[in-house]
Amino acid sequence: MNRVSTATLTALLIGGSVLTGGGVPALAGGAAISHPQSDRHDDAPGAQERVVRAWVQLWNGDYALAGRIVSPDVRVRAALLDGGDGSAVRGPAGMVDLIGQIRGAFPDLRFTVEVGPIVDGDHVVVRWVADGTYGGGFPGATAAPGTTVRFTGTDILRVRHGLITDYWLNADTLLLTTQLGVKAG
Repeated sequence: MNRVSTATLTALLIGGSVLTGGGVPALAGGAAISHPQSDRHDDAPGAQERVVRAWVQLWNGDYALAGRIVSPDVRVRAALLDGGDGSAVRGPAGMVDLIGQIRGAFPDLRFTVEVGPIVDGDHVVVRWVADGTYGGGFPGATAAPGTTVRFTGTDILRVRHGLITDYWLNADTLLLTTQLGVKAG
């Protein structure tokens, strides 16, 4: 059973991550992350929708997609319970770390798009639903492992040249923590 610290889960569930270090990011196993050419102009109609499909697949555990759709300079913005702002996520590796840590408590978590994508220039908005099974290790949870969970959220992405450069997250953590029986403390 994966156990994740209170601070890590608190940050992850509302859009933050653990600082993954500086330098050039790499995926698990040391695989290099390749990025599309910066002079490629992939902002044609449909490009944002393709990125959103890959984004959902990434959140569903296809970590190899991070290097193809997440900018090395991605900026994550979220209001964290610990007062952080999500800026600790660095590049594709940081995004993989964020996703991997939340999936540690919910290993079969499955994201689907409920509304969208709504495209406005280089911005894309999706409302998502996450369904899964609690695997244990969530700080303060009184729910038994095996408890099913369902919660929602909204992602706003800025997509430039086929890469996500900015990510704003709003997730219904109250709904999730209620299902897990977390008591306010």
